[in-house]
Amino acid sequence: MDEQRTVKVSKYLSRHLRHQPERIGLTLDANGWVEIDALVQAAAAHGFRFTRAELDHVVATNDKKRFAVREDQVRGTLIRASQGHTVEVDLALDPVEPPAYLFHGTHHRAVEAVRAEGLRPMTRHDVHLSADRETATRVGARRGRPVVLSVDAAAMHRAGHTFRVSANGVWLTARVPVEFLRFPEA
Repeated sequence: MDEQRTVKVSKYLSRHLRHQPERIGLTLDANGWVEIDALVQAAAAHGFRFTRAELDHVVATNDKKRFAVREDQVRGTLIRASQGHTVEVDLALDPVEPPAYLFHGTHHRAVEAVRAEGLRPMTRHDVHLSADRETATRVGARRGRPVVLSVDAAAMHRAGHTFRVSANGVWLTARVPVEFLRFPEA
């Protein structure tokens, strides 16, 4: 499977497992899971065909591990997006104690709003944080010149904020108030 096709299938999966399952007639369960066979059939019925082998390739090779697959004895093989949903799902992730610092990559145009309001989930359910600066830099670079913010996660945790970590290592929290953010020097 070539890289262009891999990206195309990945974007299709992200759109329909995170944002618009109803657009192709899918219903995610409460935790965001859907049967792979139902997904493949719904996509084909709406003009986007891909094979199970292509789906497996996308899941296995995605550098951000955006998708999780699991076996269910009753329903068969299921898939879901690891995080980033705009549709209502409960990923059923247990609260965990975060490392002392986490990082958030954004673009330079967003910094002033973040200075005023902190980090908010915007259209998603949670703010996404990275365990290392390198990952946060890549995330921030998607929309221009990246800015990496440090999050005093230990202090947030002591103050009662809840953290969870997704299957692909993305740290999730409801919001990050300004007082827990460290901005890079200008």
